Amino acid sequence: MFPNSLLPNLFMEHINFNTNAFTRQLINWYDPSDRQLPWKEEKNPYLVWLSEVLLQQTRVEQGLSYYLRFKEEFPTIIEMAKASEDRIMKLWEGLGYYSRARNMHHTAKYIAFELGGQFPNTIEEIRRLKGVGPYTAAAIASFAFDLPHAVVDGNVYRVLSRVFGIAVPIDTTKGKKIFFDLAQSLIDPKQPGVYNQAIMDFGATVCQPQKPFCKRCPFSDECQAKKENTISLLPRKSKKIKRRERFFHYLVVRYGEQRLIRKRTGKDIWKNLYEFPYFEVPRMGFNQEIIQQNIFWEKVGLKGKVSIDFVSKPFHQLLTHQKIVAVFWEIDALNTPEIEGTDLLLIDKNDLSNFAFPKIIHRYLG
Repeated sequence: MFPNSLLPNLFMEHINFNTNAFTRQLINWYDPSDRQLPWKEEKNPYLVWLSEVLLQQTRVEQGLSYYLRFKEEFPTIIEMAKASEDRIMKLWEGLGYYSRARNMHHTAKYIAFELGGQFPNTIEEIRRLKGVGPYTAAAIASFAFDLPHAVVDGNVYRVLSRVFGIAVPIDTTKGKKIFFDLAQSLIDPKQPGVYNQAIMDFGATVCQPQKPFCKRCPFSDECQAKKENTISLLPRKSKKIKRRERFFHYLVVRYGEQRLIRKRTGKDIWKNLYEFPYFEVPRMGFNQEIIQQNIFWEKVGLKGKVSIDFVSKPFHQLLTHQKIVAVFWEIDALNTPEIEGTDLLLIDKNDLSNFAFPKIIHRYLG
């Protein structure tokens, strides 16, 4: 049994309680053959790192196909390092949070060309890799090198907050420290990878966010949230995400079988992905009289006569902190677009599939 006095103790400098019971019960519950995934039991640090990077802020069901795709095309970190960024982005296309892809490629090149292809094998060195945070570093260290570092992800927050009855918000400095310290105290130093995989599997299959399977839970008698009927309230967050709306008008310029595209650069969403040239406006209202002004045509290298054939319905895409609303103007250019000195590319329409586009453009392309 876990003591009812645990929650107050979490705020004390020294936590004095028996954690062996939780760890022992969790590992006894765990069966490696359940929830079979290609990266489970993997010891190759490159493949462990690849799986963890791909699964950041991504559901396992979605990340699985990407993992298999990247593993097949880049069986070693050397081969990934030698790939072009456009190829990396194309393979990543649709997964979102594209900075992860750029950081992953940067790290692959760093390990391949500066570390001689040898993956770092200490938590401190792993943590210094670009795009690797505390959770990812702990996962790599424990799964690939059997180092005693606890992972703390959404599943772990949920399990610990419910079993131990911790109502401190997980998105606060105080909360993060409490959960990290508790997770580290629970890990089995002799089999850290097994423990970490067990608690993540437990959160994914039993202690689920909605409608957890409490009848199958080995901690049913000890679970503070069950005793206090607070399962649906835990874990807690202190902040709600606020999204700002942005409105894009994409100009799909057609010149015969060719199309105009550009690469996004700068510090904004979808960096290094491709798109049609566009205009951002403060609100959705936009009419053909406005778009027929010369300033629009000069932006897309058009100075001659054009024909506006079609305006799409609005397309939507939700990002973490933004909501994008976009319409697509299909425009026939009667003269060759003048793109010299611009960031525009004139490509064959059949080559569009070779470029990585944001999801909202894929939806338009169908």
